[in-house]
Amino acid sequence: MFNKVNKNENRLARHKRVRKKISGTPERPRMNVFKSARNIYVQIIDDINRVTLVSASTIDKEINLDGVYAGNKEAAKKVGELIAKKANEKGISEVVFDRGGYLYHGRVKELAESARQAGLKF
Repeated sequence: MFNKVNKNENRLARHKRVRKKISGTPERPRMNVFKSARNIYVQIIDDINRVTLVSASTIDKEINLDGVYAGNKEAAKKVGELIAKKANEKGISEVVFDRGGYLYHGRVKELAESARQAGLKF
């Protein structure tokens, strides 16, 4: 019999391995990415105080996709710009990027690059 590979379990194992090394501080919080088939979510987290400082996703009203599919690169770009804007308003300019066990490719890459262009440093 063949065992079917559970991709999400493998991703969570990768994320757990990375999280042993990465931690967000009040000076340089962690920017975490989660993606589903339909949406993409990002949070800026202070791990020492266990507080989410800023969050953005494709379901936010500020994104204004007008019923367009939110699981694509264009939507990820808009989320990256929005998280950078919200972070700048809170006085956050530097973050540690946590890709959540996903490959740095596609939607995750677009989100990261648009956040960098909008002013976040990582």
